[in-house]
Amino acid sequence: MNAHDQNRMKELLKEALPPVAADAEPERDLWPAVLRRLDEDAVTPRRATFQSVPWFDWALLGGLAVFTVSFPATIPVFLYYL
Repeated sequence: MNAHDQNRMKELLKEALPPVAADAEPERDLWPAVLRRLDEDAVTPRRATFQSVPWFDWALLGGLAVFTVSFPATIPVFLYYL
């Protein structure tokens, strides 16, 4: 990249990105919302039920079961990756 290309790139970046103020801060503090969300999850723990597990997970589990029954030599490989 030569000096002309670098200057052109610099100008394009200045045009594309808005200037940031020195004292820029978020509009509101998100930490209280995070703490409130954590407290809500601690009060009402979720139970794993059949309906809470996505269908794709069940499909993967079924595919894995069919694969291991079809090719039993792969069982040690799957156990290694657990």
